[in-house]
Amino acid sequence: MSPLAARLLEALPQTQCTRCGYPDCAGYAQAIEAGEAGIDQCPPGGAEGVNRLSRLTGKPAGPVDPHFGAEGPRMLAVIDETWCIGCTLCLDACPTDAIVGINKRMHTVIESHCTGCELCIPVCPVDCISLESATPGRTGWQAWSQEQADHARQRYEARQRRREKPAPVAKAAPAAPADRKRAIIEAALARARAGQSPESGKP
Repeated sequence: MSPLAARLLEALPQTQCTRCGYPDCAGYAQAIEAGEAGIDQCPPGGAEGVNRLSRLTGKPAGPVDPHFGAEGPRMLAVIDETWCIGCTLCLDACPTDAIVGINKRMHTVIESHCTGCELCIPVCPVDCISLESATPGRTGWQAWSQEQADHARQRYEARQRRREKPAPVAKAAPAAPADRKRAIIEAALARARAGQSPESGKP
């Protein structure tokens, strides 16, 4: 990533919500630098976010393009645990690993990790996830601190690194003594049926 793209990335709230039309905040920052995206495509950053990007690029500031959404309060995902079926689809969708749970068991959201990206909402097959305002009366960067943005980015990048690692190759477990004994007996019987000597392996 170029120095300018890195500075543009730092100016974004790191929600990784994809509402800008790119797969993550880094992709959006690089698109801005390349002239492929406008500086008004980040609803979570709001007007202050546009101003930050304007100062870095020299492009004129303006409101967030309504095509990408509207500036609003920071949202928090909440799971109705009485309806959760433990399908794990929301775990796969969450960019900051803010949802914890295991297959066929109730899931829950860790509030301090949730960016309100909304990506868990459409994947839930039982519609048990809703959004609540975490910052009534505060929107855009007024609802989001630099510390929170840095935390979200660290969690997202850690998740990406983990997902890029190849899955470990499972090693076959050593045979239990009883299994080994059974295998030896079965092999001896097979040789006997074939008319072979157990010692030489010849008829």
